[in-house]
Amino acid sequence: MEGFVGWPEDVAARYRASGLWEGITVGAMFARSVSRAPDKVALVRGPERLTYAELLARCKDRAAGFAGLGLERGDLVVMQLPNSVEFVVSYLALNMIGAVPVTALRAHRQAEVRHFLRASGAVAYLIPDVVSGFDYRAMASEMQREFPALRHVLVAGEPGRGQQALADLPAAPAPTAGPRPSDVSTMLLSGGTTSLSKLIPRTHDDYVLNARLCGAAAGFTDRTVLLAILPLGHNYNLASPGMLGAFYHGGTVVLAPGGGVDDVFALVQRERVTVIAAAVPLITTWLNAGALAAYDLTSLAVVQNGGARLAPELRRRIRQQMGCTPQEIYGTAEGLINMTRVDDPDDLLLESSGAPVCDDDEIMVVDDEGHEVADGEPGELVTRGPYTIRGYYNAPEKNAEAFLPGGWYRMGDVVRRRGRYVYTEGRRKDMINRGGEKISCEEVENLILAHPHVKSAVLVGMPDPVFGEKACACVVPLPGHTLAFADLIAFLRERQIASFKLPERLELFAELPVSPVGKILKRQLRDTIAEKLAQERAASGGT
Repeated sequence: MEGFVGWPEDVAARYRASGLWEGITVGAMFARSVSRAPDKVALVRGPERLTYAELLARCKDRAAGFAGLGLERGDLVVMQLPNSVEFVVSYLALNMIGAVPVTALRAHRQAEVRHFLRASGAVAYLIPDVVSGFDYRAMASEMQREFPALRHVLVAGEPGRGQQALADLPAAPAPTAGPRPSDVSTMLLSGGTTSLSKLIPRTHDDYVLNARLCGAAAGFTDRTVLLAILPLGHNYNLASPGMLGAFYHGGTVVLAPGGGVDDVFALVQRERVTVIAAAVPLITTWLNAGALAAYDLTSLAVVQNGGARLAPELRRRIRQQMGCTPQEIYGTAEGLINMTRVDDPDDLLLESSGAPVCDDDEIMVVDDEGHEVADGEPGELVTRGPYTIRGYYNAPEKNAEAFLPGGWYRMGDVVRRRGRYVYTEGRRKDMINRGGEKISCEEVENLILAHPHVKSAVLVGMPDPVFGEKACACVVPLPGHTLAFADLIAFLRERQIASFKLPERLELFAELPVSPVGKILKRQLRDTIAEKLAQERAASGGT
């Protein structure tokens, strides 16, 4: 595939010879699990329950439908479907014929979709009809007019003019050859908040390995019942370990309709869920809801957290209030995944961000000049390995910024390393410099999130004429609650953090601004606070 940067051949040969790369495709991996337990339930969504054999049959039918349209190996397809049976079937079917899904998210709109179509050269676009009042068909019609290469718009539901229903595709035999394991399986999206997402090419070889290793680190077996709440288009819920990790190990995936307490824990009780893949805002809401005792959670063994570090206090509360083990998952859609292990001692389980899931993951912590620092010293995490990409798709300028000589990928995160375990301190560019004192935004954010009246929170820098910048806490209180600045400071002082890390302003919000990929837009918040400070100075006669 033109624009794809692969591993050097000698490195790839080593991964194959060692068995890390099994030489199978994502579709073949799923078919292997079907052969082992065809009658086991693979997927649950509402009243619909599909066994492995039934799900495979649907995937084969959908693959035949895609082939009937003329889709073939190497074609890129932007897939913007919500969590649904249609997502699972379409994703696996595209992989079976060798077409490559570009996993757009439900929240993406014209600007992002236009970028994905242009960057990928996609020939097809998969959408729902209407979700939460938004008509995706109208947006797709705009794209059809702008991109002549976009041959097909396929709709889960009622199609618009010039579009086709996914349920009514003309069937043709799927190609007998199909994709090679070294082909690109999936194009994930980078999670940047200051520019449009880059396309991350994951091969069948490396993505099967990703799912296998993350599932093993999570303790997945054929008895695992995974509850998926966050978007399946995210690497976390797709393969880290996510849906593909569960399928690799023969488990069951349950798709939740939402993240509310009743949505989630009624399913835990009914489906005997063993693992929930969650994130800080969801976990905080559940722990503060006071309704967990109404549900039978005896099946629940693990609550996973990904996306941002979960404060140690909240990890303890998972054990106390849910009776299960917290598992931290820290990594990147570009590759490296670190996980705590469920049998780790408390100092690692409750404090660390985990260790790489593969012994062949190479990690270094480096300073601003690229020199490796000693264990325990802060620096940027860089990595390379058998499932970490060697370059973004068709993006040479971005690759020059993101990769060091030798194929090392720059994670952009400040961490401390102790042996193989890492401890995150925030993004490299997400530190507040208060007159020379460095404040880790993530550290203080996790402390604020432990406050019983806080739903979500971030810390951002605000301009200061004396110190250069100071810290401002931007907080969304839980419904029915508010938060006073004095109360927040008193709460943080009880946590015994250094005084220079304390926020020096509190701003309350109904909701925090987020990007289409769900990242909080800190730059927008910084601009908002800076503008407010300027207005306050002008009103007081300052300059």
